[in-house]
Amino acid sequence: MELTQDDFESTIKNNDIVIIDFWASWCAPCRAFAPTFEAAAESHPDIVFAKVNTEEQQGLAASFQIRSIPTLMIFREQVILFAQPGMLSAGQLEEVIGKVREIDMAQVHEDVRRQQAEQASGDA
Repeated sequence: MELTQDDFESTIKNNDIVIIDFWASWCAPCRAFAPTFEAAAESHPDIVFAKVNTEEQQGLAASFQIRSIPTLMIFREQVILFAQPGMLSAGQLEEVIGKVREIDMAQVHEDVRRQQAEQASGDA
């Protein structure tokens, strides 16, 4: 799935887990990582695997401060749980996916709420 500025937000909101590969066609490591990313997508049909072409979607890349590609970013329940530049091996990608699945999202959401409340009280 190719993500654009137009469908990015709805994709994140409407899916439990979204794994995004920020890439560009001129990037050799990006092209080398593509088969690993595609194989993982086939192995995990319950997860949305999406790609953002940083050349075509410069606004999206800028909003996430993508400085190096490929960069892999994983959202679960609209929270970024993983963001890392560089290629992952198939084993590393599977390990990250497993850890993302294991995270207690109720605790994560509570932590986010607490941090937002602290920031709001600090800004007042």
